[in-house]
Amino acid sequence: MPELPDIRAYIKALEHRVLGERLEKIRFGSPFLLRTVTPPVSTVEGQTVKAIRRIGKRIAFEFENDHFLVLHLMIAGRLHWKSAEVTLRRKNDLAAFDFPNGSLLLTEAGSKRRASLYLFASESDMSAIDPGGLEVFSTDLTGFRAALAAENRTLKRALTDPRILSGIGNAYSDEILHAANLSPLLLTHKMSDEQFARLFTATRSTLQEWIDRLSAEAEEKFPEKVTAFRKEMAVHGKYKEPCPRCGEPVQRIRYADNETNYCAKCQTGGRVLADRGLSKLLGADWPRTLDELEALKKK
Repeated sequence: MPELPDIRAYIKALEHRVLGERLEKIRFGSPFLLRTVTPPVSTVEGQTVKAIRRIGKRIAFEFENDHFLVLHLMIAGRLHWKSAEVTLRRKNDLAAFDFPNGSLLLTEAGSKRRASLYLFASESDMSAIDPGGLEVFSTDLTGFRAALAAENRTLKRALTDPRILSGIGNAYSDEILHAANLSPLLLTHKMSDEQFARLFTATRSTLQEWIDRLSAEAEEKFPEKVTAFRKEMAVHGKYKEPCPRCGEPVQRIRYADNETNYCAKCQTGGRVLADRGLSKLLGADWPRTLDELEALKKK
């Protein structure tokens, strides 16, 4: 799922192309994309885009009549800039937003239709879909700590809960925790002052690094290949590859369709965290340290 740095890159690219331009028409390839009935889509057709903003992991287009079009890409939704009135050819082409200078094409890979589009008549109406998470660049350490410590959560869950922090998901939470040298399973109520300060610094610096990197790329060309797996990342998607800090192999915890990647030496004091499926299978034989893990591999 595109996260804060990716959404910022999309917005940067869109501002160059559609800010101040008239939305001529919206064409739908999927009847399931639009999740609101009123106001009708016709109320923004012919209107000029006056602002584009981020709401969590959503992109909101504000029009001159103060209506808002809000797009949530979910896991597999992606945006593409095409020539004007591009043809919706494939089943994965969900919608085209036609402007005088080109068309913004929305696609979604796979068979599940999770991407969504909402239309609101006012900013107050739009607030209903805002999860309310804290913006990390609009708070200080005290506010950051209060948000994460409101409930006793694991750091991985706290960082990715949109009601707690805005715009952070699976990929960048892995990178943040690695930068902070903190375990993804550390409970927020057990953290020290120093750990909270380290996490706050790592959260802001990691996100800013990727915002700068991706936004610079978006200045040159439209971000057509947005992905959660980038070669420059330290641990996310790097299972079994060497940690760039210590050289030990990156570990993982798998759950449902996701996985958490971490470095045992840098983040958990050398302890291998239990993977729900494998630890149940291995029981008492589950390796607790990197040395035990290596010994198990040699059997």
